[in-house]
Amino acid sequence: MNTLIKRALLSASILGLSSGAAFADYTLNILHINDWHSRIESNNKYESTCSAEDETEGKCFGGAARLVTAIADRRSALDGSNVLLLNGGDNFQGSLFYTTYKGTVEAEFLNLMKFDAMTVGNHEFDDGEEALVPFLDVIEFPVLSANVAASASSKVGDRIKPSIVLEVGGEKIGIIGAVTNDTPDIASPGPNILIADDIQTITAEVEKLQAQGINKIIALTHVGYPRDKELIAKIPGVDVVVGGHSHSLLSNTDDKAEGPYPTMIDNPDGYKVPVTQAASYSKYLGEFTVTFDDNGIVKEAKGDPLLLDSSITPDEGVLARIKELGAPIEELKTRLVSSTTAPIDGGRDTCRAGECEMGNLVADAMIDRVGDQGVTIAIQNGGGLRASIDAGEISMGEVLSVLPFQNTLATFEMKGADIVSALENGVSQIEDGGGRFAQVAGLRYTFDKNAEAGSRIVSVEVKSGDGFEPIDPDAVYGVATNNYMRGGGDGYSIFASAGMNAYDFGPGLEQVVADYLAKNNPYTPYTDGRVVAAATEMAPAAEPEAEAAPAAEAAAPAAETAPAAEAAPAAETAAEPAIEMTPGTAPVQVPEPLAGFKDLSNSAPVIAEEAKPAEDAAMTKEAPAATDAAMPAEQHVVAAGDTLWDLAKTYYGDGAMWTKIAEANASATATDLTIGSTLTIPAK
Repeated sequence: MNTLIKRALLSASILGLSSGAAFADYTLNILHINDWHSRIESNNKYESTCSAEDETEGKCFGGAARLVTAIADRRSALDGSNVLLLNGGDNFQGSLFYTTYKGTVEAEFLNLMKFDAMTVGNHEFDDGEEALVPFLDVIEFPVLSANVAASASSKVGDRIKPSIVLEVGGEKIGIIGAVTNDTPDIASPGPNILIADDIQTITAEVEKLQAQGINKIIALTHVGYPRDKELIAKIPGVDVVVGGHSHSLLSNTDDKAEGPYPTMIDNPDGYKVPVTQAASYSKYLGEFTVTFDDNGIVKEAKGDPLLLDSSITPDEGVLARIKELGAPIEELKTRLVSSTTAPIDGGRDTCRAGECEMGNLVADAMIDRVGDQGVTIAIQNGGGLRASIDAGEISMGEVLSVLPFQNTLATFEMKGADIVSALENGVSQIEDGGGRFAQVAGLRYTFDKNAEAGSRIVSVEVKSGDGFEPIDPDAVYGVATNNYMRGGGDGYSIFASAGMNAYDFGPGLEQVVADYLAKNNPYTPYTDGRVVAAATEMAPAAEPEAEAAPAAEAAAPAAETAPAAEAAPAAETAAEPAIEMTPGTAPVQVPEPLAGFKDLSNSAPVIAEEAKPAEDAAMTKEAPAATDAAMPAEQHVVAAGDTLWDLAKTYYGDGAMWTKIAEANASATATDLTIGSTLTIPAK
């Protein structure tokens, strides 16, 4: 059924109802989660692992055991009704269970919950096919994404389907998956998996399903609430959107919610599409009811997410299994490394929008580790900070909850102009809560979030003695970051292309932070104004204020509890850890770093002292950027074995830029290039 016919049937339905004709309605109950992020154990209010004491006091949320109970309870309550259980992706990454077992534990519990379908999220690609393929080997329900294309060389094969049709209560339901288009930038799918455009691939899949007579279609996406509202829900033929990626809480009762649950969006074909999401970390189980008329048009959608708090009794069998699986990592998790005088805010809303306490801690720790090697600047992506830490003793498990990715400390040299370009990338997606937002040390910067992306940095100053001076676009600075960003992750391609004398095999970043915390025990969290949003007149809002993102302070510890900036620990005067360690305990150890690890202090580049920049070299929005001669457009004749990824690597040196070629050749099919055809290779 094409969209024109569906629109005609909608008109016919209205006409029929006006003349008293009766149609059979169909009601579907949808349960869903998204962005579980390996929260196998329950979480506290800071989104890190809950302690036994907090569990006893009823202060914990979510976890696999609560999810199993809640899903079973809702299925029982809906017995005899039409029910679907859907998963919005990002089950990987976020706890020591993923770090240790690489997805097999998540698969075990997801199978126990008996999902009907899931879409892949970007984090399912964090460890490439090495972790994804074993997960797909054991998962017992369909895994979907219309815009994931695995080449013949990929071990994924055809196990990620674009869509599936399920029969529920005598009706056929089409479900189409999709993952965020920037997955190659923020994860590691590798050269054998292409990520195509979500809108184009969902639209094509809708048309395919409609041709089979399917008139009830769900888009199961991992692209984020803003994109779900603005684009996915407006694809003709999409009836329902169940989303993920932005960790958005939608609710009809919580004043911190980003929007109503479900959010009803006008589709251009003249009907309304419910859009849902259920926050993250298994804190909520989404549940809503959709009523369709006989022609597959949504007549009504209603519901609210269920908070998985202490009122939900964790499944005892699952708790026992978690304890068994956790035994090998329990010693590491419980080992104390330091303490903090106040909560350290690592909340998503704060660390992806401005300076945050956790960002300062991590960036300061980097500088402390390699400052004696000429490194003066540190940059950490806000999206790499995955939890806050509550006040009191700090365990290694808490540090690993903040930094679960097993990244290593990376160092390199870079010109000032390129550093400014990197900071532009950091603020380029601030309105979407992009994880690339730059937390820094050794410099301070001001940005204007209302300016056009690419022109938002207002000023950059680098630390000089006890003060700051304008960054010199031509001077070379020593920079520290994590190896993921140094390799171009999160849009920091300039680190890979313009970084000099790079060394990516330093200590694990979690160990660097643990050592810094121990050195500065007790640690006092702080912010000091190193990242400032320019005070400019706000541009007209594109969305009603009711659907705006919740204020950052809603998720963060109260600002008045944070000590003043001057309370920041001084690395050079720090004493030995003040807390008493278990007698006979060895120094804190973490999983082995990447192959090729060497002592960074023996290998990192030593940067010669630069001449003091001239005062008139202040870096502003008008400052000259590093430029290369533009590459003229070229023509390429497709040969056997060519892929857009390979062509992008050949012509641009970066396979992730394959979309640039795709956009210039709209008639070409990314997954099936015609041998002998000619492609235009646009200028880089």
